[in-house]
Amino acid sequence: MNSAAAREADPAPPPPGGVLWGLSGDVRALLMLPAALTLQVAHPAVGAGVDEHSVFRTDPWGRGERSLSSLQLWVYGGEQAAEEGRRLRRLHRTIQGTDTRGRRYHALSPANYAWVHATGFPVYRHAARYLIRPLTPAQERALYREWLQVGRVLGIQDRDMPQTIEEFWPYYRKMLAEEIEKTVVVGELVDADAVVPPPDRGPLPLRLLLRALWPVLLPPLGRLRTFLTVGLMPPDAREAIGLPWTAGQERRLRRFCALLRMVVPALPERMRYLPRARRARAAHRAAGRSGPGISG
Repeated sequence: MNSAAAREADPAPPPPGGVLWGLSGDVRALLMLPAALTLQVAHPAVGAGVDEHSVFRTDPWGRGERSLSSLQLWVYGGEQAAEEGRRLRRLHRTIQGTDTRGRRYHALSPANYAWVHATGFPVYRHAARYLIRPLTPAQERALYREWLQVGRVLGIQDRDMPQTIEEFWPYYRKMLAEEIEKTVVVGELVDADAVVPPPDRGPLPLRLLLRALWPVLLPPLGRLRTFLTVGLMPPDAREAIGLPWTAGQERRLRRFCALLRMVVPALPERMRYLPRARRARAAHRAAGRSGPGISG
């Protein structure tokens, strides 16, 4: 197949103006990502792959920036979305080894690759209730359809992912019951005292300031990261991994998120949405289109 034919056969990203468009580009979605990542690496094979092959310990800011850029391309990248999916598959071709249960794994084996993608749906669905607003049943179904479409962009075959919400939940519960555990990487991601280097991105004066203040900033930021990672994870996933969560923490999370629900919608759009999402939304509006997105 020549390159032009390949482009014609590429799966399209989720529809402009859809639920995912409003959700994944919102700055509050940044707070959802650690919970999704932690649920991903709670799978023994995925955790082992990240433990042995990822640079998240040595280059956490670079790794985070690349992951966020990739996610934004899946949703807002247009023709670039499918190429990003191919790039990710090429990147994962050599990632293999033995997991904590002594089983051989490969990052691109259908079960492992599908789980990494599947975790986004329950985390988005749960965290949106706190940070933005609860999804209606119609929005939930739209979100799941759009998340399946992102999976196709990433090269996940339909036969490897539940194709309806009704099929998803038994699959998800089975994974929680039979596969999920508190892996080494999970332990590191929820460790409030983990050593993280100061940010190495952004303007030089800001980097220098953060480097000077980092010994003071890191402890409270570490506690906040752990609090949000555990709190924004769906309760059944939290329980399956064995992450403690108290009623007092739940009350604090609800107060914190209520504040964000008041403050963020009052901000100008350039501060409410990530750059790629903001540009895509502006182009979509200029074309005079609308959709069933979530906002607020």
